[in-house]
Amino acid sequence: MVAAIYGKEFKADFLPAFELFLEKLHQYNVQLLIHKSFLVYLGSYPQLKLKNAGFFTGYADLPRGTNYFFSIGGDGTFLESASLVRDKDIPIVGINSGRLGFLADIAQEEIAYAIDAIFDKQYTFEPRTLLKLETAANLFDDYNCALNEFTIVKRDSGSMITIHTHINGKFLNTYWADGLIVATPTGSTAYSLSTGGPIVLPTARNFIITPIAPHNLTVRPMVIPDDSELVLSVEGRFSSYLTTLDFQYKIIEKTMDLKIKRAQYTIKVLKLNNHSFFTTLRNKLKWGLDSRN
Repeated sequence: MVAAIYGKEFKADFLPAFELFLEKLHQYNVQLLIHKSFLVYLGSYPQLKLKNAGFFTGYADLPRGTNYFFSIGGDGTFLESASLVRDKDIPIVGINSGRLGFLADIAQEEIAYAIDAIFDKQYTFEPRTLLKLETAANLFDDYNCALNEFTIVKRDSGSMITIHTHINGKFLNTYWADGLIVATPTGSTAYSLSTGGPIVLPTARNFIITPIAPHNLTVRPMVIPDDSELVLSVEGRFSSYLTTLDFQYKIIEKTMDLKIKRAQYTIKVLKLNNHSFFTTLRNKLKWGLDSRN
């Protein structure tokens, strides 16, 4: 049994939970592969049992046959984990060492139970859709996908931008706004939600187009099938704009067309049987809480 581990620096009060995490994996005779940068950081804690741990440096040397990929951190760390796994079909397990932990939904106090449940097969796999950005310049090099969202926003100005949007070759709308978000179902509870977008079940087959501060009372978010192909082109007073794919960002020239479509693979997310999307909504985002209930 092989488990890969990727994480970020954590606060000192998480150290006992991480020690327990390693201890539980050792109990199940798991071979550890730790991301090199995280392994270097963990070296500052000599009490951790890491003597026989191997390491990997990225997607290229992560073995395809790895059984589990543990993401230690918050939701940003989880998104980076997805970029390391990509099409290797390795289930990602999110353990929260940060604040909100919507994707990384296993809390510190659940670690012992969670590891036992995983090795007792008390879980399900959720396939999560990614979107892919295609540009003539191959904007984000070898990883042009996002588990949460793509955004394009203005920069260096208080002026709006206009975003001409076509879907499957047909004109959809010209958005006069501060920017535009194209979110996956997984990303529907992230940036899109904060700008008025709908909550979509994570296993749905949709994308969400959400304008950022649109200067039009009739423009609202739109849900489209995820087999659609979007093409965006931008106009504005300035020649460059900011684009993001999850944790990645680039400055682009407004002459560049942006094509967005569904990626050819999905990310496999491991969910414990006692966890549900609706419970996470209530516990993390206080969704639907009402003093009358």
